[in-house]
Amino acid sequence: MARTQTGKLDLLQGTLDMMVLRTLSSGPANGYEIARAIERLSDDLLAVDHGSLYPALHRLEKRALVAAKWEISPTNRRARYYRLTPAGRKRLLVERSRWEQMAAAVTRVMRPA
Repeated sequence: MARTQTGKLDLLQGTLDMMVLRTLSSGPANGYEIARAIERLSDDLLAVDHGSLYPALHRLEKRALVAAKWEISPTNRRARYYRLTPAGRKRLLVERSRWEQMAAAVTRVMRPA
């Protein structure tokens, strides 16, 4: 991961999909809310580029892991709200397990000799 001009870390595509699923496990959200939740939960270390977020949402929707519908946002604008499907919930469990295994493996490799 590389740092952006703001000092935040860019997200890798696969991790973005996983974090979107995780964010939506708390309930429906629009793209802006998803991006802010990921940034907030990472203590503003991770940056979510909207040029990456919306293709990820479309990809997840195409795979039936999320469903979307137009609603009115708290700012009184039409926004597309995404929610996790049952298949998305199952996929999140698999991805979380894979992530934990990967993170543990990288941690083992990075230990001081």
